Amino acid sequence: MSENVVPFHKHTDPLAPDAAPTVLTVVPDAPPARPVPLWVRSGRAVKTAVTHERTRSAGRAAIRHSLYTFNGGRIAARRAWDGRTGSRYERMIRAAEAAGNLEAAEEWEERLQRFRAARHHRRMDLLHSPVDAAKGVAVGAGMSVGLLVALGIVMAISTEDAGHVITPLTATIDFIALLIRIVQVVWGPAITIGPFLALLALWSVGRKQHAAPAWALPVNVRSGEGEPITPSIVVKALRDLGVPALARAIKEMGDAGASMLGPITIAGCGVEVDVTLPSGVSTNEVQAKRRKLAENLTRHEHEVFITIPPAARTVRLWIADSGALDEPIGPSPLVTDETMTANYKTGRAPWGQDLRGDAAELSVYQRHLLVTGLSNQGKTAALRALALWLALDRSVQFWIADLKGIGDWAMFDGIAQVLIEGPSDDHVIQATEMVEDAVEEMNRRIEERRRDPAVVFEPLIVVVDEAQLAFMCPVKGEDGRPYGGAKATSRYFMAVRKIHNQGRAVDVLMWQGTQDPTDQNLPKLVREGAHTRASLVLGTESQAVMALGAKAVNGGAAPHLLRQGLDKGTLVVASDGIAVPAGQASITVRTHFIDDEPAAEIADRAKALRDGVTTLRVVDQGEERDALADLATVIGDAPRLRTNEALKRLHTLAPDTYGDQWTNDRLKALLEAHGEEPKKSHGVMVVHRDHVLRALANRDENGSASASE
Repeated sequence: MSENVVPFHKHTDPLAPDAAPTVLTVVPDAPPARPVPLWVRSGRAVKTAVTHERTRSAGRAAIRHSLYTFNGGRIAARRAWDGRTGSRYERMIRAAEAAGNLEAAEEWEERLQRFRAARHHRRMDLLHSPVDAAKGVAVGAGMSVGLLVALGIVMAISTEDAGHVITPLTATIDFIALLIRIVQVVWGPAITIGPFLALLALWSVGRKQHAAPAWALPVNVRSGEGEPITPSIVVKALRDLGVPALARAIKEMGDAGASMLGPITIAGCGVEVDVTLPSGVSTNEVQAKRRKLAENLTRHEHEVFITIPPAARTVRLWIADSGALDEPIGPSPLVTDETMTANYKTGRAPWGQDLRGDAAELSVYQRHLLVTGLSNQGKTAALRALALWLALDRSVQFWIADLKGIGDWAMFDGIAQVLIEGPSDDHVIQATEMVEDAVEEMNRRIEERRRDPAVVFEPLIVVVDEAQLAFMCPVKGEDGRPYGGAKATSRYFMAVRKIHNQGRAVDVLMWQGTQDPTDQNLPKLVREGAHTRASLVLGTESQAVMALGAKAVNGGAAPHLLRQGLDKGTLVVASDGIAVPAGQASITVRTHFIDDEPAAEIADRAKALRDGVTTLRVVDQGEERDALADLATVIGDAPRLRTNEALKRLHTLAPDTYGDQWTNDRLKALLEAHGEEPKKSHGVMVVHRDHVLRALANRDENGSASASE
């Protein structure tokens, strides 16, 4: 049996924290909340109801429609006052004087004098009109009674009843009595309903003019979605532009600035209006605030274009419909019209549409071309679309260097005499030598033109896409001259300059496509040598000046304000080969996009128009050449070829082998050595494909016989 010892003394040592006794604290229940007074709850409910969005919308609607009616009455009264008095003319005179346009002020003053004279004549006529009206009523009544009596006499004679003499007169009196009874019946309701109809008419006038404060208007009108461009909106946007002189002049004008505006006309997917600025306001002050002007017009910056027309102190605004520029423009006529042909001299390439929605067509006749812009914005597609159209003219020859090398120009195999594809330095070297060969061809044509001024040459289009690679190429040739660069020692630069200087005279033209232009990858002398300069979206205004020239940019051309990625294929073009609005230096074109598959179909149509073209590739110049086999290669599928053309193609194939030492006589000797010779066709010396093939066969037979011996 164990014992339990219970201590009775008190421990004085403090307990450990974890061994401390648990202390329970009893917290009394909170007192019940005091009830919210009824007046507080009612106030909260009223506040919630008053500030609710539905209540606010209903309140705005009530105020809006009330003000529509009130302001509609003001507008109708002002129109009536303007129609009866000369106040409209006086406002125009004050506005013209404020704008400093004295000629317009004199014209409006003459109109006011004519209006007052006409009003005086009308008032003088009122003095005689009561007597004239009484006479007219008397004469009219007498004639009417006489006519009715005469009709009654005719009826009486016909029916042999004298009582019918007054029948027409009686019927007329009964009809008049019926009309009086109808008026008596309708008059009461008309008096009751008439005021409501008048208020409805005034409400309609105010609604059409949005005659209410902006905060009371519907959301879609406040945000500008679908808002039509009206004179008041344009003037208000100009007034709030932040140009003090312009704002003061508008406030001083009696018509609130309306006299500054020309007619607002529909122009494609937007509207166009000319604004004559008041004295003291320059056009560049408005141009510099394009974004603010666009936002004042409830548009995005890219939806407003500002250009300078011929009239002095005038800016032309083109304002797009909201979102219209984001819609595609449709396929190219080259895709939809399989019967379309081209003419290098007189034709125009269907390139796209301008902002007015009209077809934008470009003439390429004797015009060097430069297309530039940022990467992946549609430069190659725009350049290729022109080449595809021109390929439908069978007389045009193409030498093409695609320094991107991803097959964008592959469909020209069989159309182009030369096709280089690739981005390496070797491809740049080949492209440079191709352009130098074009210079030699140009010189040959110039020399031939000296001997015979009447000679006509087939157009030669030299295309270099991604030309910035050629200008930036660091490789040097054996003579120490660099292929790239922008100095007089640069081979590519100097070759392009020579073609720009003299090529158009003999129809040797340079087409270049380049991206992200700088002074290094697009030298000034080269870009200014192009007759047609087009630019897609660019990063800065200085690049826009490089691409299009200072004149075009100062006149409103703004490729740097296009949207990268969203405005693909939109070009700003400066050229005399396209219809540019009078007084402007450039035009904005939304080009048709031709994808690879339809481009190949167009190329096939171009090939069908030609006798057969063998596209040549640049090969190693050091290898030993088989002249007869090369001649067969350059002839291709053509039944015959002029000897000059054959020599030119041989030179393109291997410039070092078939240089200046190869002439018509040497070509003739080559064929005669194998039993054939060139012959004339229509007075021109030609080489027949069959003759060349027979010469090859003869050589092979002779070679086999010698081997067997």
